[in-house]
Amino acid sequence: MDINQVAQMAGVSRATVSRYFNDGYVSQEKRAAIARVVEETGYVPSRQAKTLRTGKSGLVGIIIPKINSASVSRMVAGITGVLNEVGYQALLANTDNDAAREVSFLRLFSERSKVDGVILMATVLTPAHDAAIAALPVPLVVLSQKLEGRSCVYQDEYGALRALTERVLSAGDRPAYIGVLEEDVAAGRRRREGFLAGCAARGVAVEEGACVIADFSIESGYAACERLMERGVSFDTLVCATDSIAYGAMACLADRGIAVPADVQVAAVGDSDISQVVTPSLTSVHYHYKTSGAEAARMLAESMADEDAVAREIKMGYDVVVRDSTRQKRM
Repeated sequence: MDINQVAQMAGVSRATVSRYFNDGYVSQEKRAAIARVVEETGYVPSRQAKTLRTGKSGLVGIIIPKINSASVSRMVAGITGVLNEVGYQALLANTDNDAAREVSFLRLFSERSKVDGVILMATVLTPAHDAAIAALPVPLVVLSQKLEGRSCVYQDEYGALRALTERVLSAGDRPAYIGVLEEDVAAGRRRREGFLAGCAARGVAVEEGACVIADFSIESGYAACERLMERGVSFDTLVCATDSIAYGAMACLADRGIAVPADVQVAAVGDSDISQVVTPSLTSVHYHYKTSGAEAARMLAESMADEDAVAREIKMGYDVVVRDSTRQKRM
């Protein structure tokens, strides 16, 4: 079935059917007739024909760092919700936290794949990223990192970690920190800077060796907590860069007979669903990830609709959600 048959069955011209599917003006009577035929036949316009006619594919490339991440899934939900509203479909490209693969997908979308725009959930931004981004012939929005001169939506990593650290150090004075690699500017460098600023604001010294690095997994959180104890670091407060790291650290503490929060209080970033059901429930920074994704998609939709759209930035807010893994403030 094609557009000519739809027009014939609806008793209208081919041009009227074309306007109907492209949101042009069609009288209410003719719109109802076409809608009836579409419902009866299940007709869907050819995407290939629309691409040839408009030069638009109706596709958006989304490059994500990890398919099984709670924060990524929330951002993707926000993105796809908006894209569905504006008539775009998503192509997901998972990189498994491989920066070189991110660059490969950027080049793929630039050279071979017909997409109308790209959302990059960035982790590590390198000169190779810069070159690939500069070569993109379509609009780009960076999500989760701040990139000068580019449209981006990012979290207030520094402010959130400072606020979280100040909050937990109201009931502790021997802090330790498990972070991630600082090549990831947002989750690595900015979160660590926020932690240190929170300690300084409380007038609390950070013991040498009290900051260690993990990756984003529960297993690495467990191992990093073990390293802290093997170094002989004395801590009564443990701040972690992610919830997953905190789950591993809490398991390690439990295996050593260290009570949370009586002996060591634990806090993290992410506020995933599991944070509410682990024992004890985890104090964590809540980022508005779904809203972040929606904002990035709206920003991209504006750029795809207007070639002269100006690059802009959105820094998102946060909430510190206090639960049972941290102690009450000292009186």
